[in-house]
Amino acid sequence: MTAVAPTATELPTGGAPHLSHLDVLESEAVHILREVAGEFENPVVLFSGGKDSIVMLHLALKAFAPAPVPFSLLHVDTGHNFPEVLEYRDRVVAEHGLRLHVAAVQDYIDRGVLKERPDGTRNPLQTLPLTEKIQSERFDAVFGGGRRDEEKARAKERVFSLRDEFSQWDPRRQRPELWQLYNGRHAPGEHVRVFPLSNWTELDVWQYIAREDIELPGIYFAHEREVFQRSGMWLTAGEWGGPKEGESVEKRRVRYRTVGDMSCTGAVDSDADTIEKVITEIAASRLTERGATRADDKMSEAAMEDRKREGYF
Repeated sequence: MTAVAPTATELPTGGAPHLSHLDVLESEAVHILREVAGEFENPVVLFSGGKDSIVMLHLALKAFAPAPVPFSLLHVDTGHNFPEVLEYRDRVVAEHGLRLHVAAVQDYIDRGVLKERPDGTRNPLQTLPLTEKIQSERFDAVFGGGRRDEEKARAKERVFSLRDEFSQWDPRRQRPELWQLYNGRHAPGEHVRVFPLSNWTELDVWQYIAREDIELPGIYFAHEREVFQRSGMWLTAGEWGGPKEGESVEKRRVRYRTVGDMSCTGAVDSDADTIEKVITEIAASRLTERGATRADDKMSEAAMEDRKREGYF
């Protein structure tokens, strides 16, 4: 496959052993996963069924094979997730015998702790369920699939990112990470967010998926779907509040570049129904997947950074 980087078994001109850029990224991520396993007592992996968390789980399976993954999984369920993604999540958890913690936004709404937003999106409501679950389960390290190429606030973050006792992020407390030396020290009540895919790009992720033959939910590939347009994005109709009056539903051939709450995750017009076609499409794109398809990041100039300071990923 021409779009996929060569593996370590291939030799460049001259016959010297060579590591591809995917081998280097994989090695770095595996090192981070093992570092956390050795340094922390109760880590957890955020797993939504999205492509980045799928790759992160795949890396964890490789890092500790043939032993089981020494981490449980955590999903913050907005109640507005794509059914295809939830089905994939549950199937993978059962297949590998993993433990899944679910923090449900709907529970907080039912208790009156959180209120529905006028726009119907629940992504900004995930912070409280996430932080309370971290505190109640006493997780001291939380793996996230965030990458620096996604969004400018995420570009500021270290691989090991300290959170205070309120799960809040202070950019001024960033620690140096020279020579891949990671400082996981934290006070009681604090925890560390860990990002093994920090140095990956969207293209790297897809090339790795192709190389490792990793299964993904079908919505990442072109398919026919009923959608409506809002703020320049194609959204899926649902109980969350769409479409509104004047917003007409039409059937289009689309796919999703990222997966989140149905109310703020837009589809893109696409004929890319194979991994090879997706890689070609992404290579030609000049917008990150969040910049192109996530309405929650467009609420303000600093929307993501504001949420990260409050405890969001």
